[in-house]
Amino acid sequence: MLDRHTVQTFVELADTLVVGFDVIDFLQTLAERCVDLLEVDAAGILLADQRGTLTLVAASTERVRLLELFQLQNEEGPCLDCFHGGQMVTCTDLAAMPQRWPRFSQAAHQAGFAAVHAFPLRLRDQTLGAMNLFRQAPEGLSEETAAVAQALADVSTIGITHERTLRQHQLVTEQLQYALNNRTIIEQAKGMLAERAHITLNEAFNRMRAYARNHNQQLSAIALQVIDQEAAMVALLQPQPTSARRKATARPESAAGYEGSPKPTQ
Repeated sequence: MLDRHTVQTFVELADTLVVGFDVIDFLQTLAERCVDLLEVDAAGILLADQRGTLTLVAASTERVRLLELFQLQNEEGPCLDCFHGGQMVTCTDLAAMPQRWPRFSQAAHQAGFAAVHAFPLRLRDQTLGAMNLFRQAPEGLSEETAAVAQALADVSTIGITHERTLRQHQLVTEQLQYALNNRTIIEQAKGMLAERAHITLNEAFNRMRAYARNHNQQLSAIALQVIDQEAAMVALLQPQPTSARRKATARPESAAGYEGSPKPTQ
């Protein structure tokens, strides 16, 4: 039986079924809620662009973001297998099966993860992407937890496609491509803000996200203002109140270890 927090999460995800909702913020919320609800240590979400190429759009931590990018760059890992097969892919102990994804398994171990479970973002016969759940211990997911994870992925897929876009495949691909393009802009702005404010990439993202919510704007619009060094940049350079950080994300990650992360190309 689902607990109250889980039910509230499904309601929260379903509540985004409105015109013009922010896909990036939506999927970031999904990644964070998966960590909250499913007793996993981190989550990453990838979407396919109009050519069928997977792109990272959300990660619960900077460490996972870098691991997911490594997976895509090396074209090897559970999310790729999950996306291409349209089925759940699981490995309860990466060290016990290093031959399955040799480079990914080594990178995951170095990042502190021992197990991974990938779920397809699928609606009927269309797979839009995949969701990776990571655990630091070599453990599997219970049958009930796996069922909830897939249900969250399914509800999110409905949120992405929306009832109107299900009848217009071209509109679906355009919306996804728009979201992926926006992610590139957000990554660039995040790097610029982190450098100017002397903060981590994760803190820079949280500041932009909180500012967007507080001013009822989309993340991509704030990112463009940061890149163009408009008024939003001045506000975001200032230390943020604790309440604003909590509003942006329920699980802020530790700043340790990410100061040397590569910055997006400007």
